[in-house]
Amino acid sequence: MTAPAIALAADHGGVDLKSSLLDALTSAGHPVLDLGTDGPQSVDYPVFADRVAAAIADGRARFGVLVCGSGIGISIAANRHAHIRCALIHEETSARLSRQHNDANVIAFGGRLMGPELARVCLMTFLATPFEGGRHARRVEMLGRTG
Repeated sequence: MTAPAIALAADHGGVDLKSSLLDALTSAGHPVLDLGTDGPQSVDYPVFADRVAAAIADGRARFGVLVCGSGIGISIAANRHAHIRCALIHEETSARLSRQHNDANVIAFGGRLMGPELARVCLMTFLATPFEGGRHARRVEMLGRTG
């Protein structure tokens, strides 16, 4: 059985870091669903957050990776989807804790704020860390509620 893909997308501010993360994922043997963008032309980050959210919703991907200039806008856009738990990450401990305690299914980075090596370390930590469940499960369940 093939592992579910990792959906990867960025706006123009994150395209270079996205390319580096794509290389890291494929080198590590992860199937990747590249959802754009692929160049420096200005694009709207909510479109790419929506693409990753859709890929997770319909089962084409288990996890998502999003990159914009700061990581802020694209993570906000992703978290507007009830089934998405997107964590904006700046260092490895948060990457681990976002999975362990929050069952994050999407990780976001700032392409203008983080170098490719640290982003790769954070991404691989995120993907390798399981959700602890237990006392955290009730809280994560509450995150998907609306109203």
